[in-house]
Amino acid sequence: MSKHYKPKNSLMSPRFSGVKTFMRMELVEDESVLDDVDFAVLGIPFDTCATFRVGCRQGPASIREMSALAAKPYSGPLGVDIFEECSGVDYGDLGSVPGYVEDSFDVIKQGMLPIFQKGVIPVAMGGDHSVTLPELRACAEVNGPVALIHFDAHYDTIDKYFGKDYTHGTPFYHAAKEGLVDTSKSIQVGIREGLYGPEDLTRSSDLGYAAIKADEHHKIGNEAVIERIIERVGDAKAFLTFDIDYLDPACAPGTGTPVPGGFTTADALEIIRGLKDLNIIGYDIVEVAPMFDPSGITSIAAAGIMQEFLSHIAYRKKKARA
Repeated sequence: MSKHYKPKNSLMSPRFSGVKTFMRMELVEDESVLDDVDFAVLGIPFDTCATFRVGCRQGPASIREMSALAAKPYSGPLGVDIFEECSGVDYGDLGSVPGYVEDSFDVIKQGMLPIFQKGVIPVAMGGDHSVTLPELRACAEVNGPVALIHFDAHYDTIDKYFGKDYTHGTPFYHAAKEGLVDTSKSIQVGIREGLYGPEDLTRSSDLGYAAIKADEHHKIGNEAVIERIIERVGDAKAFLTFDIDYLDPACAPGTGTPVPGGFTTADALEIIRGLKDLNIIGYDIVEVAPMFDPSGITSIAAAGIMQEFLSHIAYRKKKARA
């Protein structure tokens, strides 16, 4: 690496000033930067596949704005300074073809490919959950099938909506069928969606995914959930996807399909920290729709969760160096 990228120092530069990048990092949208960074934060402002309330195309902008509150690089729980260990940038937003799903997926995949090819860890902000499918297409082209760690209120394994293949409720059906993920090492956490019929109870397990449903999650507690995830994933390369509706609507009202009976931001942070030693090679957070949350609490939660992702990356780099 020839240059070490780090954010502005908020003790010297007011957090309300400047162009809104994630955690006030440098904005560099040129592929050449991938030779100099450990991670790249990027937005995927696409919500054409949302089936109820749209608006998560505005998610990346809102998360960036609220991330100024998270612009402190030291993680006390993990004992690591993100930018002492790592070089990272805000890589800007990937494009799309508004109104055209398959074309947009191609654009997203092509935007993600050089990140994976350079061995850089992407930390993406959706966008509706369909964007994870082209992310996984790019990831699998470089790395082969990966374990999927999926936090969500919904399985997202329906095969079709309205006779069409692609919505935000179908990505992990197609990811399994396309061989992008190793479902024998994949796990879905926090599931509590309403069901269209009894077939929805087995649709995900029939594809090979394991699941920890919300009622069980609440009963066994976070430590047991962490153990189950680690046991399932093992030493496989993994992609972690976090739908903000994993959180209870009281903690994250700004999303298109909120489901009661979810989890607190504290639960999410505790579990994510517990996964720090897994070989996670890509992250995303999706479905933040700020128009439904004028308080900004949903975007604040998303920014905090993303900061934990970055702390993971720094922790593993520090551990490997020790």
